[in-house]
Amino acid sequence: MKFRYVLVGSMFLAGCQITGQSDVATTTNTPEQQEKALLKTDIVQTPVETDKVEEATPVITPQTQDDVWERIAMQLEMPVPENKRVNYYRNWYLKHPQHLKTVSERAEPFLYLITEKVEERGIPLEIALLPVVESSFDQFAYSHGRAAGLWQFVPDTGRRFGLEQNWWYDGRRDVIASTDAALDLLEYLHKKFDGDWLHALAAYNTGEGRVFRAIKKNKAKGLPTDFWHLSLPKETSGYVPKLIAVADVVKNKERYGLDLPAIANKPVVEQVEPGMQMDLALAANYAGLSLSELQSLNPAYNHWATAPDGTNHLLLPKENVARFNSNLTENNNQGVKVTRYKVKSGDSLGLIAKRHNTTVKVIQRANSLKGTNIRVGEHLLIPVSLKDEGKYTLSAPQRLAKLTSKKRGDIKLTHTVQKGDSFWTIARKHGVSHTSLARWNGMAPKDPLRIGQDLVIWKKADEGARIRTIFYQIREGDSLSGIAARYKVSVSDLVKWNSLKKNAYIQPGQKLKLYIDVTKVSA
Repeated sequence: MKFRYVLVGSMFLAGCQITGQSDVATTTNTPEQQEKALLKTDIVQTPVETDKVEEATPVITPQTQDDVWERIAMQLEMPVPENKRVNYYRNWYLKHPQHLKTVSERAEPFLYLITEKVEERGIPLEIALLPVVESSFDQFAYSHGRAAGLWQFVPDTGRRFGLEQNWWYDGRRDVIASTDAALDLLEYLHKKFDGDWLHALAAYNTGEGRVFRAIKKNKAKGLPTDFWHLSLPKETSGYVPKLIAVADVVKNKERYGLDLPAIANKPVVEQVEPGMQMDLALAANYAGLSLSELQSLNPAYNHWATAPDGTNHLLLPKENVARFNSNLTENNNQGVKVTRYKVKSGDSLGLIAKRHNTTVKVIQRANSLKGTNIRVGEHLLIPVSLKDEGKYTLSAPQRLAKLTSKKRGDIKLTHTVQKGDSFWTIARKHGVSHTSLARWNGMAPKDPLRIGQDLVIWKKADEGARIRTIFYQIREGDSLSGIAARYKVSVSDLVKWNSLKKNAYIQPGQKLKLYIDVTKVSA
């Protein structure tokens, strides 16, 4: 408490002048004497209380929260209707708490930056939760509809909103670029549908044309045109309720008894611009990260390096940025390792590029080549990966290899795509579902096939059979029919299992893969 002090001695002096005027008059006649008398007079200090100054109470805002989930929860405002679809998804999330824990772990590096971007645009914070619905925050997610990344962009829409897609790089999986594109698309749709966010979200899932047609149909029938009354595809009819259910669960997690792992409400990653093609293994070394850590933060890069032209930025943990920049500078800005290759007979730029897991364009640029002509004996500089290809475990080829090796049946076949093949024709030939065939190969049913591409096919054995895989080495005098009879399989199966041509000639020492039923024949 602060006080001020007021001199009141003059009050007592006045009293002396009234009660003892003769004494004062005889002893203090001059102004100097009067001043001395005043100074000798006792001074009484009276405390006077002023206004109290209290410490300011901290203002609680979403941005001051310790947990990003809380920051989002404080800003969720979309109405939560009493609706059976909303109730269904809310109950599902509450019955499967491990799912949201997994989502939280995946979202940890990215949720803060997504939240910041949503807030900057002044759009509903429910949109920051959209990757929960779209991809479960799996940055490598790929759907049956050819949609990729956290925000599940299909190729054409991705390109329309500026997401580059090539051999090296797929912007649909670039966390920052795809987030910006998704918010651009959602704002575009919000404007298209006259400020109705539920219509915009539905259109994000199924396309604006389909939502416009559903609205027009209801208008013609005199029916309400809000989202809840529209006739939309089953997936879309569940899409918006699912988002609203997620938002309700996040906003009221304490009331629902949900333990959602906290995510620090602070930036955890930062984008750096090396300005050159970077081998991801080399970049990881510079930053002091494991290769898989760096790849998980940068899922857009399909192969061992960033793109040679155009996009080559990297997301790094903030605490590793200075180390990366320092090491890059100390190593003279070296982004990739270069090897010297001597051209052999039969070589072409295409073959050399394939052998070194790179592209013709990269080799041309490294050697200042304008065309594709090369001479036997000449030397080429080839940018190559620092590590063996198998070490880049999160690159597209390695993810595909892991996927196709996952057991889906008793018998695994390989089909090499021929001219005129499609998922439907191959599936019909082998008696399997074309959607399953696409899924086994990490593709969507509408994805184009390439001639020479190998597809994995899984088949089930007959009921009661116990299938075992063996490899048989052909001996002198063997024939396909003889081997088939010995192991009680058909010649056509032998041909399929080993991708042989009809009437193929087999040689001693050659190995064949067989799937035998051990209940009928011993290995």
